[in-house]
Amino acid sequence: MAYTLPQLLNRLSFRQLQVFAAVYRLKGYSRAATELGLTQPAISAQVRQLEQALGQPLFDYVGKKLYTTAAGEQVARSVQQVFGELENLQMQLSELEGTVWGTLNLAAVSTAQYVVPHLLAGFLKQYPKVDVKLKVVNRAQAIERLAENHDDLVIMGMVPEDRSLTFMPFLDNELIPVLPRGHALAGRKDLTLADFLEYPLLLREQGSGTRKALEAFCVEQRLQLNGIMELGSNAAVKHGVLAGLGVAVMPRLSVQLELENGLLEQAELAGFPLRRSWCTVYPRSKHLTPVAEAFLTYVQDNLKPIKAQFEDLYRLGSGAKSA
Repeated sequence: MAYTLPQLLNRLSFRQLQVFAAVYRLKGYSRAATELGLTQPAISAQVRQLEQALGQPLFDYVGKKLYTTAAGEQVARSVQQVFGELENLQMQLSELEGTVWGTLNLAAVSTAQYVVPHLLAGFLKQYPKVDVKLKVVNRAQAIERLAENHDDLVIMGMVPEDRSLTFMPFLDNELIPVLPRGHALAGRKDLTLADFLEYPLLLREQGSGTRKALEAFCVEQRLQLNGIMELGSNAAVKHGVLAGLGVAVMPRLSVQLELENGLLEQAELAGFPLRRSWCTVYPRSKHLTPVAEAFLTYVQDNLKPIKAQFEDLYRLGSGAKSA
């Protein structure tokens, strides 16, 4: 039975929608009960009341697994929009009071996790009432999250050119060749990329920004990548080099401490560091929240101090290396 809007408003409650959203997101009644501080029977009752109000089943159990019905998927999309608009309303009202308040939902590719905390430290000092939710993902997941509009902003390098995206470069991402301590190539002045690639090369998965940058550079140099060991994270690549499994090209910030402490060495290769830009990215058609707009404005207004801060970090690493 289809209800008119006034009838729906009389039959629905925000509590029912909140409970439904938790069950949908967590894929289970007991997990939703734990998160919301309710009993499982209370969760079941709220979902049942919502189903009765809408005249549609929202979840089905097959065996012990919970599935969302077609109606449930539609309700989930609508509930997300409703709660998103309510959050926007809260932010806009706080803006009228001269404050910025709300949640900033960020996603960052894994190599950007070394950059984002420095951005957030200054931003949160200026806007202490903002909460931040940060999701660290790989490049493929970042592109997927952009397509599905999961986040306020995504921080990544090598922005896809075939998507309708708005982006702002804010910092160089320096990619450098790194060696295990005491490696045969360490300290050589006449080193070529061909020499470097003769050793086992540790790389991220296909599609990662660092790997794509190195592959593009090798194409320019008419060299092929051979003897590759593929690893799923920057931490795994770094620890592989530390263990002597091979050599790698990595973001400088991800190995800064190891370079400063002499645990890794930077190879002196012509053409390096490779420079790509970190960017803030969002879909061109997206309506930004006041908090997201405040973050973008903060980054744009502080480009010079942000760059100077990281240049100091780079100089510190270089000084430690030469000491």
